[in-house]
Amino acid sequence: MTVERNTILHIAAEQGHSQLIQELYHRFIKDNGFLSHCNLALDTPLHCAARAGHVDAVNVLIHLACEDRRENILECQNASGDTALHLAARHGHGAALEALVAAHASACKLNKAGVSPLYLAVMSRSVVAVRAIITTSGDVSSAGPSSQNVLHAAVFKSSEMVHLLLQWKPALANQVDCKGSTPLHFAASNGKLSVVSAILRTAPPTTVYTKDSDGLSALHVAARLGHADVVKELIGVYPDVAELRDIRGETFLHAAAKERQSSVVSLAIKNPMLRGLLNVQDGDGNTPLHLAVAAGAPHVVEALLRKGNVQTDVLNDDGHTPLDLASKSTGLFTMISLVVTLVAFGAQGLPQRQDHLKPWNGRDIAQGIEKTSDSLAVVAVLIATAAFAAGFNIPGGYGNDGTANLKGRVTFKIFMVLNAIAVATSVVAVILLIYGKASRSAGSWKSFMAALHCIWISLVSLILAFYSASRAMTTSWVVFIVFWAIYMSLYALMIWIQKWVEPATRFRTFWRYVWYSHRADAVKRQYPLASASASNLLLFSLVNIIAFSTLGMMPYFEGSRLSGSP
Repeated sequence: MTVERNTILHIAAEQGHSQLIQELYHRFIKDNGFLSHCNLALDTPLHCAARAGHVDAVNVLIHLACEDRRENILECQNASGDTALHLAARHGHGAALEALVAAHASACKLNKAGVSPLYLAVMSRSVVAVRAIITTSGDVSSAGPSSQNVLHAAVFKSSEMVHLLLQWKPALANQVDCKGSTPLHFAASNGKLSVVSAILRTAPPTTVYTKDSDGLSALHVAARLGHADVVKELIGVYPDVAELRDIRGETFLHAAAKERQSSVVSLAIKNPMLRGLLNVQDGDGNTPLHLAVAAGAPHVVEALLRKGNVQTDVLNDDGHTPLDLASKSTGLFTMISLVVTLVAFGAQGLPQRQDHLKPWNGRDIAQGIEKTSDSLAVVAVLIATAAFAAGFNIPGGYGNDGTANLKGRVTFKIFMVLNAIAVATSVVAVILLIYGKASRSAGSWKSFMAALHCIWISLVSLILAFYSASRAMTTSWVVFIVFWAIYMSLYALMIWIQKWVEPATRFRTFWRYVWYSHRADAVKRQYPLASASASNLLLFSLVNIIAFSTLGMMPYFEGSRLSGSP
């Protein structure tokens, strides 16, 4: 024996030497009971052959055991409680498993983890092994861990396996695990429509209405994970399943709104039969709109308001409207997007005295300004340095009289103006950033926003000044290439920044907010940053329009010296 107490039969079986096994048995160990000898892991030679998938070795060992009726190696269990059938199933060795099943190996015996050979065959993704067990064996266990059955595992493995198991035993679809989940719950969470459809065709109708220990149906599970096609299939087959509520009184639409699943919410909005769910309140009085605002999902909020026409003044059990819940958001951009969207569609907060309204103050604003100010100040100083250097080292150099050689060109004059703007705005940005950081007042964000605009203006001015200088010095095709490179780069940069700073709403929604926000004094008092964001975004757009207009007109300026003009 080896140090692990493996005999020569263990080694031969593991290597698949079937003829050697037979020769050794008949010559030396026929009467010594070595077929059932166990190593330290309690594995017999049959365990070793089944684990390695050597069919010939398995057949030889089974045949030899049949000759010697004193040794029942098929039912021997190792230290983990696995029989040879368990090992062949775990590793997906279909041919070896067929040989064991044909020899009447028990498929109803469980190992120490409470797992059957059929469950292990499903986990190995071996359709051959699964088919061999359910078609050849008489008494077959379908048990798995945590009270699962084989269908719970099969929904994640193979559609073919699901069809095979449902044909064999349709009752599997209605069994639940230790948390009350059916295989349909598992399939809905996986989002594979073909598997869900197969279960719906075979399972009893009660399966669709089964709830887990949290009161969630399969429809709730699919909605939480955003599997809109599965939601549509479930409602299409069983329309009244949409009315199911969990232990908190939430429908599937509440679950989708809470998890920011806009595809499921849009599906409910488009279905006329589900329109009644859009304003339904859960156990805490929250509508889907309340939960979408609390979850910080502007896209879901906008879909509910713009397409669903939901009510915006519903009070939950705490007396809060959806707009009131926007104050609980800790993210600046999320809060702005929510307030802009809600106000654009006429949402109002709980009526209260104006002097009791507290301005929103997210936890991340002060920290964000504190961390960003230093970096922005460095950027502003670098822009000012570059602009100063360009002002003294002017393109074209100086003449003998000490004046610029290109002073008569229009593009050179434009360069000087733009360079001066870059210097001035970058210096102003540095001052604003230092003031905002030093003051640490509640309104420091205003100086911070003003500094951002100044930095953007200085950066754009410096880019335009560079192109003007290139235009003044030469009119060759190189300038044309430089023009388009700058134009496209500036456009891409502008789009990226605008996507970053603008509210996550549609353009029409933003303009609706601009139109209606002047009437909402309470909103301006409670959410001053939302109102300021609209003004800042308009200013940002205006600067970009001026910049692109200037850049677009550059190629039409005359590059030669203007006669008679100063």
